[in-house]
Amino acid sequence: MGAIKLENVEKWFGDLQVIKGVDLDIPDGEFVVFVGPSGCGKSTLLRMIGGLEETSRGAIVIDGRDVTAEPPARRGLTMVFQSYALYPHMSVRDNMGFSLKTAGAPKSEIEQKVNEAARVLKLEPFLDRRPKALSGGQRQRVAIGRSIVRDPTAFLFDEPLSNLDAALRVEMRYEVAKLHQSLKATMIYVTHDQIEAMTLADRIVVLEFGKIAQVGTPRELYERPANLFVAQFIGSPKMNVMPCRTDAGRYHLEGGRGGVYDGDHEAVQVGVRPEHIRLTEPGQGACDAKVDVLEYLGADTFVIADGGPLGQITVRTEDERGLQPGQALGLEFPAEYLHFFDEAGLAVHRG
Repeated sequence: MGAIKLENVEKWFGDLQVIKGVDLDIPDGEFVVFVGPSGCGKSTLLRMIGGLEETSRGAIVIDGRDVTAEPPARRGLTMVFQSYALYPHMSVRDNMGFSLKTAGAPKSEIEQKVNEAARVLKLEPFLDRRPKALSGGQRQRVAIGRSIVRDPTAFLFDEPLSNLDAALRVEMRYEVAKLHQSLKATMIYVTHDQIEAMTLADRIVVLEFGKIAQVGTPRELYERPANLFVAQFIGSPKMNVMPCRTDAGRYHLEGGRGGVYDGDHEAVQVGVRPEHIRLTEPGQGACDAKVDVLEYLGADTFVIADGGPLGQITVRTEDERGLQPGQALGLEFPAEYLHFFDEAGLAVHRG
């Protein structure tokens, strides 16, 4: 079992409050990702769960047991860090089994657990190598294997892939996802990379200045952001957001035309994701813009356009042939893909 519950937890460093009353329920077996910009408190919150940071106020409950005041060793958790922290003079086999050896486990048990972890992580051919003979991705798998052999209540990952190059990050994302499918264990994963969050998580916890901005599945956060912060943080390229005013069932864009509005109260900003904008002729659609830069990525192209008083607008399209910098365009915003936000930055209910 690995259910984890946070009850109004706070963290203070002197007079500075970095975690501001977080409540969160994580069911057994769920993969939860903490994501947010640098300084939002995601690593601090993870370390509080692991017992590496003292909890100033509130409670941390694991499987119904209050562990707030207990040391890390008594919480039944294991942590995988950004740094591999492997012993260079030991083989992969000895690195993975070291914690069991120091705990006095029988040799037969150590061998059985190390072999099983090596099988899951595809490390069997490397068990007798030393860390210096491994790639970065293989070393990170050894670090994960060292955690698996302890049979923890839950796994805590603190930006484990940030030291890897782009290709290895993709490979290791796949390995971590398969590991969760295989072990069915509770996992809490911290990253600033929203692609990792979107591809790995059952649920994402978006943190902003020590508070939870929104919790939900990747699809919920992408399609129904609760506020402007989440709307622009989740998604790459980020959502286009433009000032607007609303009245009599329509929204109006400065220097543009606008369209139908069905919100339940006044909105001051409208958002639309790059892939939902359609290119049309000047004078048509919600507004006009001029092509500024074309970024060709193979499968699709980013058209970065100058919307005048609306600012920079990014369009994701599969066919940019014929477009040239400086060319005038009309931009159409389909009503079903629009997001409206009020003066407080909260999403406006539509409908």
